Amino acid sequence: MNMLKKIVIIGPESTGKSTLCEMLAKHYNTVWCPEYAREYLLQHGTQYSYENLQTIAEGQIALEEMHAQKLLQQNESVTPIPPLIIDTDMQVMKVWCEFVFNDCHTWILNQIVKRKYDLYLLCKPDLPWVQDELREYPNEKPRQELYHIYREMMINQTCAWVDIHGSYDERFAMAVAAVDELLA
Repeated sequence: MNMLKKIVIIGPESTGKSTLCEMLAKHYNTVWCPEYAREYLLQHGTQYSYENLQTIAEGQIALEEMHAQKLLQQNESVTPIPPLIIDTDMQVMKVWCEFVFNDCHTWILNQIVKRKYDLYLLCKPDLPWVQDELREYPNEKPRQELYHIYREMMINQTCAWVDIHGSYDERFAMAVAAVDELLA
């Protein structure tokens, strides 16, 4: 059976997640699903509420489903189907809700249980901070705290995961090695 493999890139802000997604998509000749929160916050502004986070989570799921269908349609007669690279998932939404609002929507928690992925790539905050209009945590302390929350989350779940660190080239090499092993 020709199953679609889903690879999720997670981690704190400014850890090269989107860059890694683009590089992996190009390398594997596939598509990648961007982070819906960026689109939402650019359109609606950077002031958000707890309720907005469920809306963002719903948008992320819809975007992921759209990219998965697109990939399957484009590769109907291809074996194996190239993997879908995903920038952010419901685990990230859970951390965001709890870190900012000390609570998480039941809908998001249910999606974490329901949705299945094949590999997580956890990006460590060891790249220099790059400012952009949507980023909230330029200081090292919250970036490290968030990384450790994500790491603990990865340790306590059953999906394969790899800690990604170093330069952009080193991150890419680690990610390719992990994806190649998954696809072998």
